[in-house]
Amino acid sequence: MLFAAKPTLTGERVVLRPFEDGDLPAMTEAVADPEVGRLTGSFRTTEETAQPPDRERLREWYATRNAQTDRLDLAVVDRVSGECVGEVVLNEWEEADASVNFRILIGPRGRDRGLGTEATRLVLAHAFEVAGLHRVSLEVYAFNPRAQRVYARAGFVREGVRRDALRFDGQWVDAILMSLLEDEWREHRGHPTG
Repeated sequence: MLFAAKPTLTGERVVLRPFEDGDLPAMTEAVADPEVGRLTGSFRTTEETAQPPDRERLREWYATRNAQTDRLDLAVVDRVSGECVGEVVLNEWEEADASVNFRILIGPRGRDRGLGTEATRLVLAHAFEVAGLHRVSLEVYAFNPRAQRVYARAGFVREGVRRDALRFDGQWVDAILMSLLEDEWREHRGHPTG
């Protein structure tokens, strides 16, 4: 029951908080965004047209996030506009290994302003300093260098490659594996040098 309590984490640019009913339109827009679909591997081609997400399915999904005890799903809220612009997630919790997977989704209204970088650092601080985790890992596709830079700036270390993990536009794309350990976090608190 590591994630039974859902925190609110406040930074200079973003607030990470439990999902509310009013977040559904923003999350529907973010999930339908073609760039989100491409970068997450949800769409398989640049010509693929994003189908409007099943609003009822999304409503049910986000309505249940706060009740989950084995994962942490938080809305990313832009402090300037007060709008939900995405989500951060700690999932795939392995209790015996004190490890989780990390993922983040930032929709079009939240891009290119450092919101994802700050949201990443805030949730990592919670993971290591409050939840007492030892390892946080992630996977990012090779055609997403922007996300790779964000993760590296927060201290994630590249540890491997799942070769040809995704077929996109007739081409094979590698998945980059990255992780961050608690002793690394203690050393730099999400601001590594070099």
